[in-house]
Amino acid sequence: MIVLLDDHTDASRQALTLARKFGEPRAIAMDAFEPFAPDALASAIVALDPTAVIGPGTERGNEVMARVAARTGLPFAANCTAAEPGSPVTVTRLRWGGSLLEEARLHSARPLITVAPHTVPADTGPPPQPVEVGAADQRDLVVCVSEHVQPSNGGVSLAAAKVIVSGGRGVGSKEGFAIIEELAGLLGAAVGCSRAVTSAGWRPHSDQVGQTGTKVSPEVYIACGISGATQHMAGLKGAKRIVAINSDPQAPLMLNADYTVTGDLKEIVPAISAEIRKRR
Repeated sequence: MIVLLDDHTDASRQALTLARKFGEPRAIAMDAFEPFAPDALASAIVALDPTAVIGPGTERGNEVMARVAARTGLPFAANCTAAEPGSPVTVTRLRWGGSLLEEARLHSARPLITVAPHTVPADTGPPPQPVEVGAADQRDLVVCVSEHVQPSNGGVSLAAAKVIVSGGRGVGSKEGFAIIEELAGLLGAAVGCSRAVTSAGWRPHSDQVGQTGTKVSPEVYIACGISGATQHMAGLKGAKRIVAINSDPQAPLMLNADYTVTGDLKEIVPAISAEIRKRR
């Protein structure tokens, strides 16, 4: 049996594309246990004795798959962009925050693979048949979600936002984010930031975009005063359009953006907000 770890999102439909290379999968829902309990899911997957397990390369997908690997003592290939069945299985995966692709061979009788989001087309075929799971062992419920904290960005989730306005070190201070929040409010956008900003204590970690923060896939990502370190760029791979505002035209993010504005963000961002208000 091929098992797909399914969170009912595009990320799982992308994982399904690779899963179907190995056979017709059955799906086990990420929310099979409420609240979310990764050990309970891992235990249920192992009990099915699958021939392969494929899941989305999300925070929860990687967490569950790592626990499956620990329970079975098998290797786990995370954040893959391609996989070919065989003995051994050949995989291509993202490394170094997505700055390079690694081709590797997975020597395992039971391949455990997660698929990097937004790197594989989503499967458009019929959904796989679900797998019913029994009650969880109480010992597998020790680690579980205990509370959901409302994000500080007005309830707009970074992961789901269609537009994100992000600020970096160039914003200058915690108070400097007032103009970022103003623009985000006018656009109905979420507020994001770089790791330098959270390290300085200007914004909470929940606002951080990047490899060690949230990986995003908005229609438009507006980066204000962000240089574009590798770990930050790793979180933007799903963005459809990137607009960069920076005083340094040679900043990495400026060189990778679809649209750029060179200048002082403290003048440019308020000017954009004023123009939006004028047109309403």
